[in-house]
Amino acid sequence: MVDTEKVKQIVKQKQEEQSKTDKGQTEIQTLLNKMKDEFRKVLPETIKPDRLIRIALTEMRMNPRLFDASKESLLGALMVSAQLGLEPGALGYCYLVPYQNKKTGQLEIQFQLGYKGILELVRRSGQVENIEARVVYEKDKFDFEYGLTPKLVHKPALKERGKPVAVYAIARFKSGATAFDIMSVDEIEAIKKRSKSPEYGPWVTDWEAMAKKVIIKRLCKYLPLSVDVQRGLAVDETTKVARKDMQDEEEIIYEADLTDWDKVITVETKEVPIKEVPQDTVPQGVVAQDVVVEETKAQEAKTFKNPFVKDE
Repeated sequence: MVDTEKVKQIVKQKQEEQSKTDKGQTEIQTLLNKMKDEFRKVLPETIKPDRLIRIALTEMRMNPRLFDASKESLLGALMVSAQLGLEPGALGYCYLVPYQNKKTGQLEIQFQLGYKGILELVRRSGQVENIEARVVYEKDKFDFEYGLTPKLVHKPALKERGKPVAVYAIARFKSGATAFDIMSVDEIEAIKKRSKSPEYGPWVTDWEAMAKKVIIKRLCKYLPLSVDVQRGLAVDETTKVARKDMQDEEEIIYEADLTDWDKVITVETKEVPIKEVPQDTVPQGVVAQDVVVEETKAQEAKTFKNPFVKDE
């Protein structure tokens, strides 16, 4: 026999939860609409504020945990997305990933670049003709050599390829020079474990794309980077904002002051001096021919300012 009282309680609970969710969505939509003019200031002409807001709300409906995250981190992540001209979501350019801040106990949103997002930023630099990354599997034929005439050969198996064993990235410059880098799966997994969201998000749903992203980011240290690429690499996997330094794994946290939604800091950028990389300073695992790298010092990294981050 059906317990009608229990059914009524369940229905009432569901209705209350739905009402709470609807209220949260309305509040977020109102907040994002207030930020429309600020989004417009930094978005490229190809992306309109209404589109960015619509995409953000769609992503949040697909992952309701995002509605429970702090508004500060949501707006910060979306502003970074707007400044880089990358749309979050299914296309794989960037992601909005919820995670629990262990220090505050609060749910926050992390901006995370996707594989396609990094490719897009690198291509915007104007110095790289083509860049790609591939995963090597157990049964593939794979060989590489370093030295005066470096080479890399990869012939994928046509049938059962086995488990992933390595990932590599190759960049070809307009000058005809090339550079490549290789990482083992163990190295990729070690980086995955250090991320803030190893058990959910794109590391679970799109492991191959994330592995390609990791190797391309490492190769980018030795490429002629534009300011856009520096920005993207500096704010990847951040929340209000944590920056992974390109030279090491030290994490620097910048606290946000978001008491006034209507006040937004203007983004300022400046050209970063470029210097040639001596061949003997390129670490093992990277082949560089006429490759240059831009200096990224702490004070220069601050030329990209998240609108919800105050200076140290």
